[in-house]
Amino acid sequence: MDHIHRDRLTASAVVALAAGGLSIIYLLDPGSSDQYPPCPFLALTGFYCPGCGTLRALHQLTLAHPVAALDLNPLMVLLLPFVAYFLVSHAMLAVTGRPLRKFFVRPELIWALLGVVLVYWLLRNIPAYPLTLLAP
Repeated sequence: MDHIHRDRLTASAVVALAAGGLSIIYLLDPGSSDQYPPCPFLALTGFYCPGCGTLRALHQLTLAHPVAALDLNPLMVLLLPFVAYFLVSHAMLAVTGRPLRKFFVRPELIWALLGVVLVYWLLRNIPAYPLTLLAP
């Protein structure tokens, strides 16, 4: 199998897995279903991780409730356009054989994003208003 067919097959698998995952999240509400495991970090420490609330926020987005999603995990909602670009690029690769244009991300931006995630992680665990609004 040449690399073009392998890339298209991989892209198809990525898109199918994302669509399947979103379908499951749409059908099974993470807030009321026992089908999802609890966050291991929260279970071990009692503190929220940067991803806490993501499944429930994605469920709210599949129901077209963006404000509810922002309440559960604002960082995930703000980063979702980048994930969507990645998935659309893979869908284009699967269908046309060409992905969307790739962008070079400077290392400083990646380090800044890591800093934002770490600060968000810290702030959402401080039990003082208005920081409590960051908790899921």
